[in-house]
Amino acid sequence: MQLRVFQFLTAAVLVLLWHAFTKPGLIPPIYFEKDNQAAFFFGEPVKVFWIVVDWFWSLEIFKHLGYTLLETVLGFVIGAAFGLAIGLWLALSSTASAVVDPYIKGFNSMPRVVLAPIFSVWFGLGIWSKVALGVTLVFFVVFFNVYQGVREVSPTLLANARMLGASRQQLLRSIYLPSAMSWVFASLHNAVGLAFVGAVVGEYLGSAQGVGYLILQAEGTFDINTVFAGILVLTAFALVLDAAVGFVERRLMTWQPRAGETEKI
Repeated sequence: MQLRVFQFLTAAVLVLLWHAFTKPGLIPPIYFEKDNQAAFFFGEPVKVFWIVVDWFWSLEIFKHLGYTLLETVLGFVIGAAFGLAIGLWLALSSTASAVVDPYIKGFNSMPRVVLAPIFSVWFGLGIWSKVALGVTLVFFVVFFNVYQGVREVSPTLLANARMLGASRQQLLRSIYLPSAMSWVFASLHNAVGLAFVGAVVGEYLGSAQGVGYLILQAEGTFDINTVFAGILVLTAFALVLDAAVGFVERRLMTWQPRAGETEKI
């Protein structure tokens, strides 16, 4: 509870500083504050707040949030599923891993954002071009964590399991997957943010709805307050998605000791 209070106070101080910085007369003038230019560059928190309230009060934002959420969830689920499956396959097959390794590294080194225009041509300006971009961002994060997690399984543990007669399917279910899942959930918090980035960037490049589309329209009319309102909504939205991943992680990883518990043993 005390931590939440400190977090709230920190946010309140930041908002007050933002307000003071963009309100003429509250702080000494700085070189770009002439004619209230600071407010133009950084928006005004009070106006930003009322824009967000108006969006939710009029229900306008929910259509755009739903669109962005659908793109994010699809990109996240598809990318994570492919990353998990291919990561397990290559980690368990040294031959396939040796053959595919340079291609995986090559695709990973490619800036995925440059693929967005190509996806727009391939899949159109609808939802699937944004999903495809999200998949490429999520896939490699999950893939490398799964691959590393499976490769770091204790050889002694595997030898003991095989000595007891464990089949390949039993090893996969009882040893490899639990080991991989620990690494998967460690990467999912980053992966959900990347899926979100893929959806918003795709909306920037071409879309008729979504929160990224709202921000792009506001930028076109130099409406800085609406831009900041969209950024705040996206930030809050990303925190909610991250909290959802954390909730699922706590439900599925109940067998894993919490931080500090192993030190008490």
